Amino acid sequence: MARRVPDESDFRSRPGKRGSRPRTKQRPAHTEAVSALVTGVDRGRYTLLVDEGAPDERVVLAMKAREIGRTRVVCGDRVDVVGDVTGEDGSLGRIVRIQDRSAVLRRTADDTDPYERIIVANADQLVIVTALAEPEPRTRMIDRCVVAAYDAGMDVLLCLTKADLADPAPLRELYEPLGVSVVVTHRVPDTTHPSGWGVAPLAAVRDQLEGRTSVLVGHSGVGKSTLVNALVPDALRAVGVVNDVTGRGRHTSTSAVALRLRAEDGAPAGWVIDTPGVRSFGLAHVEVGHLLRAFDDLDEVAARCPRGCTHLDDAPDCALDEWIEDSAKDVRDARAARLESFRRLLTARTAAA
Repeated sequence: MARRVPDESDFRSRPGKRGSRPRTKQRPAHTEAVSALVTGVDRGRYTLLVDEGAPDERVVLAMKAREIGRTRVVCGDRVDVVGDVTGEDGSLGRIVRIQDRSAVLRRTADDTDPYERIIVANADQLVIVTALAEPEPRTRMIDRCVVAAYDAGMDVLLCLTKADLADPAPLRELYEPLGVSVVVTHRVPDTTHPSGWGVAPLAAVRDQLEGRTSVLVGHSGVGKSTLVNALVPDALRAVGVVNDVTGRGRHTSTSAVALRLRAEDGAPAGWVIDTPGVRSFGLAHVEVGHLLRAFDDLDEVAARCPRGCTHLDDAPDCALDEWIEDSAKDVRDARAARLESFRRLLTARTAAA
């Protein structure tokens, strides 16, 4: 009997069988992708600004593509997006790449948590909003924010609110020697604003923010949302009430959002990124060497320290102590204050908030 020659009728499709489809490790290049700024994140959907500053600038809603994997996309990221980027109702793009970040502000849940949480990307200034009263200022928390900002290579602005309730001088004296800029404000009634409140002197704050991308961080109830509403009138961020008994506020901002700051003539003048209120700021990710680099003079001296030196008060043979002892009288006090400020931040690197 002659052998039968197989033909197409012998093929049997096996739907759902793994490995039945040819696979490739090559990823699409997405050469048609357009650049966008992430201005908001909400439950897996990302609000993007495409063609920023161009006449056809538009807001686009997008999701993450599989190529990105578990990498977190955060507010302030610059991304590449494909798909429907028209910005029309019902349209949805896909984020296929995260561009290189110039700066990343991180925190951990506590000082032992190995998992970093990225708060925002590509900001160049951290604005620490702190009330002078109701609630009382927490200097340890401020110290930790300063450490995180210096680790990220960001400048720091300390915004002291509610100056009508307490004297700002003690906090100014504590942080200005660290190179931290300080601006003092208080809340004032403003019937022209939708929220009913304004901030004075607003011009002093605006001068520190224009031309920059600034991220605002602070406890609930310190007046952060009131400040944002004054800077960006159409933001309409929810404003909370401070509890008269505990002196604490409730969380009113629930997600980070980038808001465009505008000059008096309406021209774009930078970005303000508002973040939810924080209760803790872990610094497990910060290395001592990164903190030292924020103090150029001390960093140069610390190079002469023994290997493994902690640079703390009880560190044996620390070159920083010798630097103070060998200083001339006219500069000794200033150098000692500088070293004390550094060691306070260094202690904050390991102490509980």
